[in-house]
Amino acid sequence: MPQQPAIFFGHGSPMNAIEDNQFTQKWREIASGLPEAKMILIISAHYETNGVKVACSKNQKTIHDFYGFPDELFAVQYPARGDSAWAQRVLEVLGEGEIDENWGLDHGAWSILLHTHPKPQIPVLQLSLDRAKSAREHFELAKKLSVLCNEGVLILGSGNIVHNLRLLNWGGGSYDWAEQFNQEIVAAILAKDDEKVINFTKIAQSKLAVPTSEHFLPLLYILALRRESDRLELFNNAIDLGSISMVGVMFL
Repeated sequence: MPQQPAIFFGHGSPMNAIEDNQFTQKWREIASGLPEAKMILIISAHYETNGVKVACSKNQKTIHDFYGFPDELFAVQYPARGDSAWAQRVLEVLGEGEIDENWGLDHGAWSILLHTHPKPQIPVLQLSLDRAKSAREHFELAKKLSVLCNEGVLILGSGNIVHNLRLLNWGGGSYDWAEQFNQEIVAAILAKDDEKVINFTKIAQSKLAVPTSEHFLPLLYILALRRESDRLELFNNAIDLGSISMVGVMFL
């Protein structure tokens, strides 16, 4: 079983699930070169819990956790299966947490998977974001997942480096603060400066770029899995709708 990459996707609007655009085309291109995985583990911005949880049921339900979108989007189903043995393995590796049979797959997960794995043949689990943990604690927890990459597990993060829904610009032009924060984080990733990314709140534009941390934190899970020998691929480095960074990061 080849060593699996670790990938962060800037998932953006839920409409990306059903649209064919520059971002989703790149997601499919990335997926076409991936080695076959035994299981997919996703850390999504949309699964926050008290304590660490792994969402797993025999048939993972498709959660439409949004409103105001076309019926076509609400009709989407991604009938992936869970795997209790893999869920227990994740908890064993982390040394904490519990299985959550009530969640399933939110749009942070299936909007990506519809493009990367359109046929849901591989078991999919979600790892929650523990609300009580600091950015550094999330990063340190994520390091424990590295052994899974050698066991055939594809680990995906789904969020956005810049995510401010209150300041969306439907005209398409991006804000200077969004561009600046995005560039600072991308530069830190390229320089392997994990400390700067962990301490993102110290960057001047962070209050506008990251008004709440849940979309930023999945990036830390992927950065924590970087191996010294890994090649970095940066993709979709653009701001959408003025205040949403679509940047993706892959280590392989």
